Amino acid sequence: MNSPAPFSGVSKIGQIAITVGEVAKATVFYRDVLGLKFLFPAGPTMAFLAAGSVRIMLTTPQGAGTVGRNSILYFKVADIAVAHAAIVARGAEAASQPRLIAQMPDHELWMAAVSDPEGRVVELMSEVRSPEA
Repeated sequence: MNSPAPFSGVSKIGQIAITVGEVAKATVFYRDVLGLKFLFPAGPTMAFLAAGSVRIMLTTPQGAGTVGRNSILYFKVADIAVAHAAIVARGAEAASQPRLIAQMPDHELWMAAVSDPEGRVVELMSEVRSPEA
């Protein structure tokens, strides 16, 4: 038997599970309001969407998890003001307006937040590079 290669750490998110009260209602928000690609349903208690290469699993509590208690999702957007306004226009509640979070050496970090139908915060983030960077 060969020795396994040493573990060097993780580098990518493969899937994020979000515990919701109603999968159908949450699917409408994440698909139609945020614009994520719908992949497939898995019965009435699960649905899968894609945010780029990351799979998002919407699921009802199935022995683990509590509705509305989960990690915050941070979605990268090119223009935070445009993205925030469009998502709010599609029916999301604005949780915070676009704001400068940090001035980094080569870019500004901007964030804004919306809430899904169950009050879960979804953050938008944009790394704005200066023209000379």
